[in-house]
Amino acid sequence: MIKKLPKSQVEFEITVAWSSWEKYLDKAAEEVSQELKFPGFRPGKAPRSMVEQKVGIGVLMNNAAEKAVQKSCRDFIIQEKLDVLGSPAVEIEELAVGKDLVYKAVVAVMPSATVKDKYKAEIKKINAEFVTKSSAATEKEIEHELKHLANSRVKLITVNRAVANNDSVEIDFSVTVDGKVIEGGESKKHPLVVGRGVFIPGFEENLIGMTAGEEKEFELSFSQDYHKKDLAGKAAIFKVMVGLVQERQTPEIDDDFAKSLGSFDSLEALKKNIKEGITHEKEQKLGEEKRTQYLDKIVENIEVELPEVMIKEEVKKMLLEFEQQTQSMGMNLDQYLAQLKKEKKDLEKDWEPQAEKRVKSALALREIVKMEEIKIEAAEIESEMNKTVQYYKNVKDFEKNVDMERLYSYTKGVLENEEVFKMLEKI
Repeated sequence: MIKKLPKSQVEFEITVAWSSWEKYLDKAAEEVSQELKFPGFRPGKAPRSMVEQKVGIGVLMNNAAEKAVQKSCRDFIIQEKLDVLGSPAVEIEELAVGKDLVYKAVVAVMPSATVKDKYKAEIKKINAEFVTKSSAATEKEIEHELKHLANSRVKLITVNRAVANNDSVEIDFSVTVDGKVIEGGESKKHPLVVGRGVFIPGFEENLIGMTAGEEKEFELSFSQDYHKKDLAGKAAIFKVMVGLVQERQTPEIDDDFAKSLGSFDSLEALKKNIKEGITHEKEQKLGEEKRTQYLDKIVENIEVELPEVMIKEEVKKMLLEFEQQTQSMGMNLDQYLAQLKKEKKDLEKDWEPQAEKRVKSALALREIVKMEEIKIEAAEIESEMNKTVQYYKNVKDFEKNVDMERLYSYTKGVLENEEVFKMLEKI
């Protein structure tokens, strides 16, 4: 009999007849005798009675019970078609020679989720709101992008004159507080565009009027809200030597500039391309924002009891994703945690609410797929799978190691979710 427990767990009791589980005692004896020496017998071939005499009946019974539980529990789960999550927690209730083996097992199962139908009214409100949001590129945005392109193609001309605003300079500098150079407060041939406000207020203003080879010393104070608390409000001595002064010549934004960028025959053609790019980017951003709001509303309307194992597994997945992100930035997870002065368990605790939301979102989408009877043809799933395989074909041993059944299930889920979002957009 299966008993339902809170947090989507079930409990069941299983009895394994002595006649069925006694054979596991022989297997246990065989395993134990592999590790021990018995005169006159090859490893694993000593009689059970001899092994029992040497290690005790308790060792063999525990080993045998473990094997019997694994087999009977697995058979029961298959027979009852339980969609279990993780390994069952087993409690032996009766274990004795000549007696039936009795145990209880508690295991988390895939939770049953219900999405309240009223969620559609909320989706309708979101869609109405987003109809008023424009993704069209504005003239201001286009001009900003043109200036950015022009600034990225600035020519640097070395000049023999005093530093002026907007010049590029190379400087040697040191910063001392209470007579000691602060952390990161010393650099040679440091590149800087004067007037960008990268350094603390007053620093770049002190460079204006200096010439190449000139040295200067001046005092400035860090602001009271400076991000490094140990320096906030403190006075510092800056020693600076200008090594190089270069004038920044920004190209005129005209037809010739457009032609210099490649396949554009005029400035209007370049503007058209920029407009399309900005519009596409804004459409993508609005689409992602809208889908996020969809999921928020759907999660608010889901009724489900989540087993803890699902949340823990999602947190593990999030940690793996984050670890890959930090590695791509040239840092590992341990270094990141050291900077935050946290341990991995702290990060896991912080992420539990987000993990719970992610799990609920996935379950809600799966439930809507059932409710709306969304079906994806096998041919479409296989076609999408082939794209994935082609994308990774140059990865060593990818096709050999990939679990095609798992890839099929994952691809099917992705396509089903996409159909759900398309359906929501029509409400």
